[in-house]
Formats: sequence, C-alpha cells, structure tokens
Amino acid sequence: MKAEGDVLSDISYDGMGCSISQASASVLHELLRGQDAGHAFEIMDGFVELMGGRGQVTPDEELLGDGIAFAGVARYPARVKCALLPWMAFKDAAVRAGVAGASPSGSEVKA
Repeated sequence: MKAEGDVLSDISYDGMGCSISQASASVLHELLRGQDAGHAFEIMDGFVELMGGRGQVTPDEELLGDGIAFAGVARYPARVKCALLPWMAFKDAAVRAGVAGASPSGSEVKA
C-alpha cells in the first residue's frame, strides 16, 4: 500500500487462494485505489456489513460497485472468511502504514 497524504495511491497484493478470495482482492483493488482513506474505510465497512448480513443486507451499489456481486457469498458462512481475507489484510496494512483513520479494532464479522 502506498499513501500520498490521505489518498491511497496504490494498493497491491500478491497471494494465492480460492477464487472468492482472489476475486475479492481484485474488487478491493479496483474500489480503493485512488480513494481518500476515509472513503476507503467507508467502503470497507460497507463490504464487511454485507458479508456479516448472511444474505439479508441489501448492498449499496453506489458504495460497493462490483462488490455487490459478493451478496450471495454472505449466505455461506464458511465462504465469508474467504471474501473478507483481503479486506482484513488491507486493514492490517493500513494500520501498520499509519494511514489516517486506520484502526486495529472494528470491522469484524461475527460468524
């Protein structure tokens, strides 16, 4: 992750995993790159809320963009962790990088 001021100028990932985790990482990259940190965390919180809703949360398409494709994944608790893995890695990287607004607590989903 590279931040210029409070703008996330670059977000990258290098990893292996199931198709859901890889697709989620790709969506994260597209949604958050170039965003200011505050809006990026708002998007992340929206995605985490969607995943914690067990298919009962109506996704905010304007906020989540292609992330709404994961609404069906939320119905399968075993796969929610797959979808959330890159988002939790992003949160951890933001905290470690000292990005404004990053907090080590919050944004957890209860299984």
